[in-house]
Amino acid sequence: MEMEKIVTLAPIETERFVLRPLRKSDMGLIEMYWSDARVAQMTTSIPHPVPPGMTEAFVTRAMADQRDEDIWAMDGLKSGGSEVMGLISLERMDREQSEVAYWVAPPFWNTGLASDAVQALVNENPMQNAAMFASVFQDNPASARVLTHCGFKYLGDAESFCVARDKTVPTWTYSHKF
Repeated sequence: MEMEKIVTLAPIETERFVLRPLRKSDMGLIEMYWSDARVAQMTTSIPHPVPPGMTEAFVTRAMADQRDEDIWAMDGLKSGGSEVMGLISLERMDREQSEVAYWVAPPFWNTGLASDAVQALVNENPMQNAAMFASVFQDNPASARVLTHCGFKYLGDAESFCVARDKTVPTWTYSHKF
């Protein structure tokens, strides 16, 4: 049995679950959830259908010592649930700010999971940035509520390209200052 490489990314505990570094064993659940068109269409970078090898390449990059962003799995084993309920990431934009992005698997929608995960990153501020920002598609007001619930302030309207929809989609942009 191959030993899994765990990067130095620290786990973050919430009351209901743990945010932890990705593992190679997460690939099956991630690919299953990414294959759901509803998940892909609420993100900027997940295509639908998911091409072969994309999930493995993503997890390999997330586990690398040199990486562009820190990615945590929302691990529900603490509450007896699924191992991966979603992912949340921070991508350092510069020394002062990072971008937070997340998706939650459909079985866990409307459970407060995203709010708990975003709040945990805000509380921990693992990159020690002065600010975090995020964008959400305007046709996803639930994600906008998550951000405002966690103290993010609305900055304005923008547009982002959605790979799964193959078009540019109106977004709302938010910022949280520390």
